[in-house]
Amino acid sequence: MRQAVYRQALRTRLLLLHFVLVALLPSTVVAQAAPLEGLDSYIERAMRDWNVPGFAIAVVRNDSIIHARGFGVRQLGRPEPVDEHTLFAIASTTKAMTTAALGMLVDEDRLDWDDRVVEYLPDFELSDPYLTHHLTVRDLVTHRAGISRSDNMWIAGPFDRAEVVRRARYLEPVSGFRAQYGYHNVMYTTAGEVVAAVSGMSWDDFIEQRLFRPLGMTRSTTRMAIVESRDNVASPHTWHDGRVIASSLRNYDNLGGAGSAFSSVHDMAQWIRLHLNEGVFNGQRLISRETIRELHEPQVVIHSDTTSERMYPGTKLRAYALGWQVQDYHGRKLVHHSGSLNWTRTHVMMVPEENIGVVAIANIGSSNLQLGVAYRVIDALLGLPERDWSAELLALARRAEERSAARNREVEENRIANTRPSLALDRYAGTYRNRLYGDVRITMENGRLVLDYAPDYVADLEHWHHDTFRVVWRRPGFGRDFVTFALNRDAESDELDLSGFGEFERVREQAAQ
Repeated sequence: MRQAVYRQALRTRLLLLHFVLVALLPSTVVAQAAPLEGLDSYIERAMRDWNVPGFAIAVVRNDSIIHARGFGVRQLGRPEPVDEHTLFAIASTTKAMTTAALGMLVDEDRLDWDDRVVEYLPDFELSDPYLTHHLTVRDLVTHRAGISRSDNMWIAGPFDRAEVVRRARYLEPVSGFRAQYGYHNVMYTTAGEVVAAVSGMSWDDFIEQRLFRPLGMTRSTTRMAIVESRDNVASPHTWHDGRVIASSLRNYDNLGGAGSAFSSVHDMAQWIRLHLNEGVFNGQRLISRETIRELHEPQVVIHSDTTSERMYPGTKLRAYALGWQVQDYHGRKLVHHSGSLNWTRTHVMMVPEENIGVVAIANIGSSNLQLGVAYRVIDALLGLPERDWSAELLALARRAEERSAARNREVEENRIANTRPSLALDRYAGTYRNRLYGDVRITMENGRLVLDYAPDYVADLEHWHHDTFRVVWRRPGFGRDFVTFALNRDAESDELDLSGFGEFERVREQAAQ
């Protein structure tokens, strides 16, 4: 009798347990999917708000890709859709790949973060001899060298990667060495060349062989020639004359370790998995746990301004690590980095302690949707209250546009009417030189002045006032700048000042001997 009662009680308990497990199973599945419910429709609405032609996202949780898809089109006016395998220029999110490459060499005892750069690049030189001889590998990748950024040297300049690094010697100090954060692309290009010098292979080959291949990032590359041979590539877009236009990709191979990579969100999800697993991918250790943690360790404080406080609300401390920004976020450590180049915007964001990460990319240069979506995903996976990040960031962007429009109106108001150039137009023609940027040529074309700096940087000059001309770049979307000519005592054009670049001195022909 007792045994019968016992068996009946046991059956009852097992039956109850069965019902409990059955009840729990779907709720667990729902709990995993529910945080991202409505995300796709949110993105589609926000894309319309931001005028984003194409967008892609991938979300990683607990070593699995739980969401990956594309939205919109690769190129405005064409039907080809964006998907999770579409290639985008990922710009400065490349920097973390360069530091990972350096970290691999550290793991192999072939390099130390605090080694001096000249130990590996003996011809490397900066304007200050002290900087030249004391700058370390860590300094290269933490934005604390204290020298001018001067991005137009590689953005517009006709220089290859080696020449970009060589011209670092012309970058002027702007702050104390290691005194503060100052974002710097050329130092990262130099860091890529350190990888090449130590490894014996080019930075591009190292990234391909040691990162992309082991991670199965089969679509990713650092070479523009390979991008041009691939299909399913997103076109960049920008605003021009009040509307969004598609453009062509520019070759930024000269940027190298600072931002020349192309990838898809599917591939970048593998990159995120490597970091969340502290250097292990599919059971294979690629980078030591110690190095991954070092890559995410704060190195230099990023001082906040009003805009950054609005973009990173609630954050008490932001810092730059090694190829990543880090900050506190609702009691957790947020590791992330943005990328902006070729009129494409990328954001990679991770919370390592929660094993979650997201990558979001938009193929238009004016978007901050990628940041808003990344925040929304992280908030959802952390169980935080829902927040319309896209709307908040769009409001910030609108205010920035209003300030820009006000500045443009002020420029128009300050134009001095009824003035003429001091010289006949052909007397401004000639070659003008800046030691950092090289040569600018001013020529006459159909009775008008033309400025020629590089193949993509050719502009018509429209008289503004006195000896100042408006620079109207021929490539759509490049906007407008100003150039002012200075005359010498002989009433000759002696130099020009080009906004965004600086002063160029006229090159005089050598007198006959």
